[in-house]
Order: sequence, then structure tokens, then C-alpha cells
Amino acid sequence: MARIHSLTRRDDAPAMLVQLTDSHLFGEPETSMLGVNTDASLRAVLRQIEADGKHPDLLLATGDMSQDGEAAAYRRLARVLSEAPALEQACIRCLPGNHDLPAVMRQELPEWSAPVTDVGAWRVVALDTTVPNSNAGHLPQSQLDLLEAALAEAPGRHTLIAMHHNPMQIDSHWHDSMMIDNPQALFKLLTRWPQVRVLLWGHVHHEFDRRRHNLRMLATPSTCFQFSIRDGKHVVDNMAPGYRWIKLYQDGSMATGVRRVQDALWHPALTSQDKAQAA
Repeated sequence: MARIHSLTRRDDAPAMLVQLTDSHLFGEPETSMLGVNTDASLRAVLRQIEADGKHPDLLLATGDMSQDGEAAAYRRLARVLSEAPALEQACIRCLPGNHDLPAVMRQELPEWSAPVTDVGAWRVVALDTTVPNSNAGHLPQSQLDLLEAALAEAPGRHTLIAMHHNPMQIDSHWHDSMMIDNPQALFKLLTRWPQVRVLLWGHVHHEFDRRRHNLRMLATPSTCFQFSIRDGKHVVDNMAPGYRWIKLYQDGSMATGVRRVQDALWHPALTSQDKAQAA
């Protein structure tokens, strides 16, 4: 079992988490993808967090933080997040997505790659759902064992599980071949551990919020371009990027919402062609 990192909080104070996901930074700075400068877009989201007055205790970066897995992309990510005023007091945790190179991410961001973090009355467990040389997701037995050990060690802590790939279909009219291919193994495990309250992921580049029994299941917009399902097809959406905030209370309850970047912060990240389409 990995060493547990604990964040000090007053006993009665809720913990504030912020989720960033799918930043798709390249090794070469200021690179555009699907009409969005991914560096500028990430900075716009960070400025929105600051404008919203959010000062998280814990920042979760849930994968595809790099598009090409280059070490330079992770070093730049570290610099940008470390210099963001809104994150001055935040503990930061990263987990890999299908475009990341997990070994490079962990080498460049070793302290941010710890899988288990305690904050207030909650335990946050970050899982690796990546499959080498594939965009699909899978939870290997090693990750299921890590999760079960983290739950067994702290049965009195409410738990949030974070991962990159979605464990369920986002839209019934579209077959998702890139979700986790063994979600039943995860949900079977969770039936034994009722302290798990939240299942959080990235990957899908849009907002999702659904309940499954006592479990809140959440996905979050990308910090760059967005996707949606229209007429059974996967398409690029021109909605602005955003982040998710989650307030975790001592009694196991929670409050959450998604905030998207306002136009004045968002438009500088667009190419000239995309600015015309977004107008």
C-alpha cells in the first residue's frame, strides 16, 4: 500500500477540490489542436478559477494533460499550475490518460503522482485506467487491489475515486469503444465499500452528472476543446472550456458544479477561424 498523504483541515471545515482534465499540452508550447491553443486555454481556465474566488485544498488533474507525452509538456504543466495564484495553497495530484505516457508523467511529476490522498474526512484515490498503445481504458487487477487496500485501510473515511476513462456509456445512442472495458469489476468491488461517495473522470470532454444508488458519478469539460453526441455521432462542440469544483463535507455530503470560461478569457485561446465560428 502506498504512503498516504494527508492534508490538514479544521475538523469542521469542508474541503474544496477542483478538477482539471484533458489539457492536451504539447511538448512544443503554444500549439493549437482543433482550433484551440491548448496552453492559452489552460491559462484561461486557471484565470477563471481565480476570478471565481476558488482556492482549492486539492487540485485533481484527471489525465490527457499532455497530447504527446513529451517531458517538456509535463514540465510546462508543472510551471503553469505552480504559478497560478488560485492554486497557491493547493495540493496537486495527477493521473494519466490515454494520450499521456504514464512513466514520463510520473518521472516529471513524482510528488503529484501519489495515488492516495486524505483531505478532511475524505480519502481521494487516483486510479490508472490507461492501456499501453491504446485509447481504450481498463482497470487491471493491480489498480483494483490498490483501491480495495485504500478502502479497507480507512473504512470510516468517505471516499472519492478519480480516473481518466469513463466507466459507463455517456449516451445510449452512441457506442463508446474508449471507455473502461471492465466496469463491472469496479462496480462489484464498490458494493462492498459503501463509503465510496463519488466517482469522477475526464476523457469525455463534457459535463456529466448522474447517480447510481449512493454513488455520484461526474465528468467534467476539458480545459481546451469540447465534445458532444449529436444524432448518434461524436462531434466537436464550440462550448467554452471549464473546470469542476467539489465541496466535500465532513458528514459525507457534497456540493459540486461546473464553471466554464467566460468569453473575455476564452476568446484569446481560439484561432482566428474558431473565433469567427464562436461569435
